[in-house]
Amino acid sequence: MGNGEQIMKGQIRAIILIFLVIFTVSGCAKPQESRPQIVPVLTAAVEKKTIPIEIKAIGNVEPYLSVTVLSQVDGTLQQVHFKEGEDVKKGQMLFSVDPRPLIESVRQAEAALLQDKKQLDFYETQAKRYTFLVEKGAVDKNTAEQNQTLALTQAEKVKNDKAQLENAKIKLQYSYIRAEIDGRAGTYLTNIGTSIKTNDTKLVVLNQVTPIYVTFSVPEKELPNIKKYSDKEKLKVSAFPPGFAKDAREGLLTFIDNTVNTQTGMIKLKAVFENKDKYLWPGQFLNVVLTLTTEPDALVVPVSAVQVSQQGQYVFVVKDDMTVATSIVKVAREFGNELVIESGVSAGETVVTDGQLKLKPGFKVMIKKPGDGSDNATAVKTSAPK
Repeated sequence: MGNGEQIMKGQIRAIILIFLVIFTVSGCAKPQESRPQIVPVLTAAVEKKTIPIEIKAIGNVEPYLSVTVLSQVDGTLQQVHFKEGEDVKKGQMLFSVDPRPLIESVRQAEAALLQDKKQLDFYETQAKRYTFLVEKGAVDKNTAEQNQTLALTQAEKVKNDKAQLENAKIKLQYSYIRAEIDGRAGTYLTNIGTSIKTNDTKLVVLNQVTPIYVTFSVPEKELPNIKKYSDKEKLKVSAFPPGFAKDAREGLLTFIDNTVNTQTGMIKLKAVFENKDKYLWPGQFLNVVLTLTTEPDALVVPVSAVQVSQQGQYVFVVKDDMTVATSIVKVAREFGNELVIESGVSAGETVVTDGQLKLKPGFKVMIKKPGDGSDNATAVKTSAPK
């Protein structure tokens, strides 16, 4: 046997020996026991609360009254007595139309009335005179009747003159255009010196904003409940600009349209708000919440407690031994930062609201204090792992 073969056999023996040592060591090594997983979490109790049943929508603010001011006489706009965007009171002077032609019409009507009254006095005197003469037999009856007819005709003319004078005075009053409602004036729609026509030239728009309307539409499926609860009492409506829920204003539902829109399947509603501070403004879009009634003893959990899986919505429930189990829940609706739960949990149970991504059923948990983001949280409720 040569030296080469002896070296090769020695190398093979060495390799075999190494494998035997590795195998022996690995076989003798004891497996490490897996340590129980403890996950820090935030929790909340399942509570019973009285929760309102609400319908949410997008609404639009409308003036309680809106009046477009027109002139009731022809003439030239002479003066404006208010500023654009100003609050005006009912009866306040807004515009003046040149009154001189109307003043002249009044004078002419007064003169015509005066002249015809004098003529009436003459005819009435003649009628009395001829009536006396007929009784004495001095004149025939026909002559007396003719004079009585003249007096009656003139009396009708005087009555017509009085009507003409009254009409002229009214037109003169119309040359001073006043506000018909309390409201906020818009922009001027015509300028001083403009020739305006009766019931044709728009001068300004007045909007009454105290009180004020908010109109909104809801799906027709909500109509039965709205009618049901509105028959018992006035329903409350809150409204606020997007992002300003804390500044919500409250009003009352006053109008349900008599027709459902067949194209959209929506029905129009209207609520009235006092709006004394003029917070709501015509044309403004708002978030609207219509409250139908309240549900007592509703089971609620924070929104963050409910998770979604292929099996549906579920929560992690913390048991007495500080392990968690999953429970499939049925969510009825959302209210603020809470969810109303129809089934799946009971009042008083503890559910996980933060840390669910690290959990599996059976994992132990450590309840950390709110605001503590570390994993080394202080346990509020403890149980030593076995």
